[in-house]
Amino acid sequence: MTTVSGWTDLRDFALTLGLPEVVETTAWGEPCLKAFGKMWTWWSPSEKCPVFKVDFDEREFLLEHRSDAFFITPHYRNHRLVLLRAERFDPDWARENLHRVWRAQAPKRFLKTFDEQQRRPLDTDQTDRTTPGKKGENDDDHC
Repeated sequence: MTTVSGWTDLRDFALTLGLPEVVETTAWGEPCLKAFGKMWTWWSPSEKCPVFKVDFDEREFLLEHRSDAFFITPHYRNHRLVLLRAERFDPDWARENLHRVWRAQAPKRFLKTFDEQQRRPLDTDQTDRTTPGKKGENDDDHC
């Protein structure tokens, strides 16, 4: 398990995901990261831990089954948010959550283009060796 000790650690972790349209900014006078203009993740200075977006069902599950790591305060009770104790930071869970929330906040058109670019082969100059009739292909079939 990795620990995060403050905003800088959380920011650096989130930015290593390399997701586009994520910017560092401020909200309520505190630093945060926004994706597509919406809050994405931030550090709670009063609780000294990261805050993540989750739906209420997931939050209920986390609070019931992983109360050693996840919690809420009265301030967050009515919001789709959960706090993750800094000393119990789970990078796998955080990475998955940030990806999921980023995708949920992305405009559909942007996401479609992004997904298409992710599937595109790195080398677009490769010749399709399975198409008959192209020079150099099926050379064994010349008999």
